[in-house]
Amino acid sequence: MSKFDRYEKNMAFGGITQEQQEKLMNAKVLVMGVGGLGSGVVMNLAALGVSQIKVVDSNVVEESDFNRQLIHKYKNIGRAKVISAKEWVCEYNPEIKVEIDKIKINDLNYFTTVDGYDIIVDCFDNFEAKYMLNEIILRHKKILIHGHAKGFYGQVTTIVPNKTGCLACVMQKPKNFEDEQHSSLSPVVNVISSLQVQEVLKVITGAGEPLLNKLLTFDGHKSEFKTLAFSKNLACECCAEAEAEATY
Repeated sequence: MSKFDRYEKNMAFGGITQEQQEKLMNAKVLVMGVGGLGSGVVMNLAALGVSQIKVVDSNVVEESDFNRQLIHKYKNIGRAKVISAKEWVCEYNPEIKVEIDKIKINDLNYFTTVDGYDIIVDCFDNFEAKYMLNEIILRHKKILIHGHAKGFYGQVTTIVPNKTGCLACVMQKPKNFEDEQHSSLSPVVNVISSLQVQEVLKVITGAGEPLLNKLLTFDGHKSEFKTLAFSKNLACECCAEAEAEATY
């Protein structure tokens, strides 16, 4: 039995090549947040055959999660989401290595979390955490697959330090963050998480064109996608600070 048998349909009918599949099977991807977006991202990464996935989340499974967090099971209410996610992956494909980190990242503890991973998928549900992650990847030269879903709307882009603009170049970082409550609809969350993994696929394999300096938006009301071009903002404080503090 070939190690590629499980992924035969990835490589058939105009899909990816065996060499590209091998790259996926040797890849390591870090998923920040394993709620709505993170659930879809982890499931799709496992389906593609990514060999090592690390999930980071500080929360536990709650009943209100089940409208869009398909990776978690009812029996896991009250358990850490990272444990619930690892359990799902191990049942789906025990050959995939899953690392877990039940923490809320901050400026003091993030380094050991991101160390060893060059591709990070932003599945956080609030912009304060997203901007912090943006600054981390700029400082340490990591590739970030940004995603956000809110109600009927969502967006995705791929950020590569020194090559593209950052999240703050697209949307200026606010001076103050406010707690924002909004709906999270399963169809929209699933669309955005799938697009994020499509970006991971392109970055790892070299197939297709990643969303570099392009923000892909989705309007679920109209079933409409738009691609908005952007560029690095020379006045961006996040980019400037990262260049001053960069580690090599």
